[in-house]
Amino acid sequence: MTGTKRHDDRTEAPMSPSPASPLIRPEELAALEGDVTILDVRWRLGGPLGIESYREGHIPGAVFCDLDADLAAPPGPEGRHPLPPAAAFQSAMRRLGVSDARPVVVYDDADSTAAARAWWTLRYFGHGDVRVLDGGMRAWTQAGLPVAGDAEAGEPGDFTARPGGMPVLDADRAAELATCGVLLDARAAERYRGEVEPVDPVAGHIPGAVSAPTAQNVEPGGRFHDREFLRERFNVLGVVEGVRVGAYCGSGVTAAHEVLALEIAGLPAALYVGSWSNWVADPARPVATG
Repeated sequence: MTGTKRHDDRTEAPMSPSPASPLIRPEELAALEGDVTILDVRWRLGGPLGIESYREGHIPGAVFCDLDADLAAPPGPEGRHPLPPAAAFQSAMRRLGVSDARPVVVYDDADSTAAARAWWTLRYFGHGDVRVLDGGMRAWTQAGLPVAGDAEAGEPGDFTARPGGMPVLDADRAAELATCGVLLDARAAERYRGEVEPVDPVAGHIPGAVSAPTAQNVEPGGRFHDREFLRERFNVLGVVEGVRVGAYCGSGVTAAHEVLALEIAGLPAALYVGSWSNWVADPARPVATG
């Protein structure tokens, strides 16, 4: 990846070429006519359950992917959504019909926050052709495209999980990056400042991190801003060619959205998967506010 370094010592997986853009429009997805695996990743912190939204209506052929069960290990000291073991992720993706040679499209309700976690995790574990439906289910229905109501199960896939396809950070490397690169905090600004903390036991942010709320990556309807807008947004925050960049949030979900927005802008970044929920698990780690 141009202008950045790998931030960990994990073995890199051989990658097939990535699509030109990590995004796909509803009309483009409809034109694929079934030559793709579609994952419905609707999820919201605190509910309602995504599977309920899926059952009410989903893109024809889409299979429901549970963010908590399929895209993360159980919560613990490593965070609320730590990386799943390779074997568990491989099993989940095969059950959902994911194959190595078949493109994957992921979507959620609208703003791609949950879909980005699926995009990032699949890329991390070595799938080279994963795209996010820009605008999600909302954009699909607004385009007048058909909706299915019955639960669907894909044919078993042959995906092989190969860790190392995307750069990651642990707590020590995140702290280092905050002083010698740019570490973006993707949470809402009030959580960054420590004014509120609705989920984790400690409020504040990693010292040296820069506030970059994920909500500013998308337009009001949920679609991503264009490449030029995003590039300027991140340039203003200090993210330029040649500078090492990482992102974190509460538990590695909205930060994956930040990494996706950075990729759209042509500015690759590492993800601190454990994020704030892992950082504050150790009371010795410093916390900044304001």
